[in-house]
Parts: sequence; structure tokens; C-alpha cells
Amino acid sequence: MVMNPSKAQDVWKDAGEHVQFTILELNRKDQAKEQEAIQEFVDRYQAIIRSLRIRDNQGNLKTALGFSSDAWDYLFPNAPKPKELEPYQTLSGEKYTMPATKGDIFLHIRANDEAVVYELLRQCRLFLKDFTTVIDETKGFRYFEGRAIIGFIDGTEAPQVEDAAHYAIIGDEDPFFENGSYAFAQKWRHHMDIWNQLTTEDQERAVGRKKFSDLELEDGEKFANAHNVASQAKINGVEQKIIRMNVPYSDPVAGNTGTYFIGYSRYWKVTKTMLENMLKKNDYLLSFSDILSGQLFFIPSRPLLEKIADGELN
Repeated sequence: MVMNPSKAQDVWKDAGEHVQFTILELNRKDQAKEQEAIQEFVDRYQAIIRSLRIRDNQGNLKTALGFSSDAWDYLFPNAPKPKELEPYQTLSGEKYTMPATKGDIFLHIRANDEAVVYELLRQCRLFLKDFTTVIDETKGFRYFEGRAIIGFIDGTEAPQVEDAAHYAIIGDEDPFFENGSYAFAQKWRHHMDIWNQLTTEDQERAVGRKKFSDLELEDGEKFANAHNVASQAKINGVEQKIIRMNVPYSDPVAGNTGTYFIGYSRYWKVTKTMLENMLKKNDYLLSFSDILSGQLFFIPSRPLLEKIADGELN
């Protein structure tokens, strides 16, 4: 089998206009019934997507469905397991922590129209509500010019669309799971009052780029813990890349504003190395942020979803 992006879920395409991340926990009351319920849900889920793409053919609906390590063990105990799928454990540095939180099932939905996002999740709930509990639902949105909520262009270092699939989807290093992906979801809350007190020049030194033009600063102009320095990952001397589709979320009246970080990668070890480096180097973004959640999920290929729907993985 050869890597084929057309067989992957939407793990390497645009971040979307209207976005929702949903994380659910299995109730774990009756394993056999919950296994059957997941099979039915996965089958219906794909049919719902097809229907909505017909109903709104301009909606640009993109979706990804995934399972955590614990969920995989519970739902598919006799099936093979992705090589790098593991329970995410809290990562800690000298000053900051990236906590691990609950989560079995992950849904990342985005579209041009909020109604499409709503309708997909409304229909999904019909098949999920009796055997899962909602851990988190976060609505994201596209900010001006695709910028992060802190005002900088987001995703500059991400691979171009033409090259992205190679970095996002698993290849022949794990043949059974080819065209799948590892998704790391992490919710950040920013103390925007602190950030906004900085001068533009200091914000640029903190990020490592010009705020308006997005041009990268010279190394000597950046803070030592600038984000684009601290978040780099090199393995055997080679810089690694992942696919980021981060989006802002906000309840501005309540002062609850942040970034939902979602990174898709062919190799979980690449994303994990980036996170560890951010902690080791005290990434400047951590100085005015609280990290609220974190979990690793495996995103099966579409053919593997079919196997799940047909009960072939139990």
C-alpha cells in the first residue's frame, strides 16, 4: 500500500472559518455495547458527512475523528495498535507544565458556515449521547487575515499545502495504519491584558517575527525564548515540521480568550519534541498563558474507519 492523501481524513487542509473541537469520554459501563455503538456511530458519521457535503456544496466541510490510546485499547482490544499511540502524560519544565487531561474520542469539525458545523455535531450527538460524556467543547473562529488572537500570522512555518500530506499522514513505516495521523489537541487560555501591555517591538521579539509583515527577525533581534525558536524540533540535526490548524476562541465579555492548538503529524515524537523544547526553553508564550488541557489521538484513515464500522477491528 502507498501513502495516499485521498484516503486520509482532513488532517492536512485549511483551518476553516467556523470550527468546533469536541472531546468525549466513554462511559465504560458495558464494553460490548459501547463497541457496537462506536461501530454504528462511525458508519453513520461518514454518511452524515456525505449528506452535508451535498446539502451545502459550498460549505467546505472538513472533519477528523480520532481515538486516544486508552479508547483504542478499550474499543479494539484484539486489533493492532498504531506504533506511536500512547497515553499522553503531563509534560513539565522548570517553570511551566503542559497537563494531560481526559479524552477518548476527538472530533475536529470546520466549515465555511456555522450551520454546517452545528448540523454535523447535532446529528453525531444522536449516536453518541447514550454512551459518552462531554469533556470539552470549544468553538474556534478565523481571526482577521488568519492571524492568531495575539495578532500575528499563524502557521507561517507550516509546510505548503502541496507538501503538507507528507508531514501529516503515516506512511509505510506503519503499514496497517497508513494514511492515518497523530493529532495532539491542547487548549491555551491567554492573559490578554498582560500581552497587550507589551510594546509591538517586544511582542515581535517574543514571537520572532514582524507583526504586520510577518517577516522573520534576525536571531539577534529575538528574545532567547522567542516562540519560533523555542518551538523548533530537530531530530538527528534535521528540522521537523507538523501541520498546525490553530484557531482562536473567545468569550470576550468574560475575558476568556485563548488558542486551541491542534497539531497533526506523521510522527507523534515530532510533536512531542516540540512541546518538550517549549518547556525546556520557557517559550515566551507560556509566560502569559495557562494550558488547560492536552491529549493525543490517533486519526484513522477512511478505509480503516470502514473496517471499524464493519466490526473488523474488535
